[in-house]
Amino acid sequence: MIALTEQERRILALVQPVAEGIGMEIVRLRIQGGRRPHLQIMAERAGGAPTDVEDCARLSRALSPTLDTADPIPEAYTLEVSTPGIDRPLTRPGDFARWIGHAAKVELARPVDGRRRFTGIITGEDENGAHIELDDETELVAAVHEMSRASLVLTDELIEAARAAGNLPPQPEDDEESLADFEIDESEDEDEETGDVQ
Repeated sequence: MIALTEQERRILALVQPVAEGIGMEIVRLRIQGGRRPHLQIMAERAGGAPTDVEDCARLSRALSPTLDTADPIPEAYTLEVSTPGIDRPLTRPGDFARWIGHAAKVELARPVDGRRRFTGIITGEDENGAHIELDDETELVAAVHEMSRASLVLTDELIEAARAAGNLPPQPEDDEESLADFEIDESEDEDEETGDVQ
């Protein structure tokens, strides 16, 4: 689930080694449409270590030469490098195991008994997939590759866990600069000449 489309997977293959080379891991990569495509890369320090806006800026700078050379998106686009946030997406095997005891939302690629969306408490993860205890006390077991999306649910317990681990982003009252995202414009010169602005 890190990348969904063929184009996203090609870009992931380009950027993943660069990220790993500076001690970062790609959590999710998406291309969002529109007249000017938006390439969003969520990343964190290896092993889920606390990640800040400077890490995002460092990764963005490291990726720019590779993306400029490969030119994986033909038209001008915007690159956004961000942290996963507290209610982070769960996209990789092992992600659920890190958050046992916390609530998660899961959407399956194919329905089970006519149902695709589930919310419950993560109780484990093994070779069979993530184990989630649902509200009716039944259990959903699904592998990451069987999901179309999954994320943590923002709860007081999750906020406290993030604070304890040092992963709580700066709050507006603490600092005007947040971890929400770090954007750079990948516009080409001709766009500036035609007055194409964001």
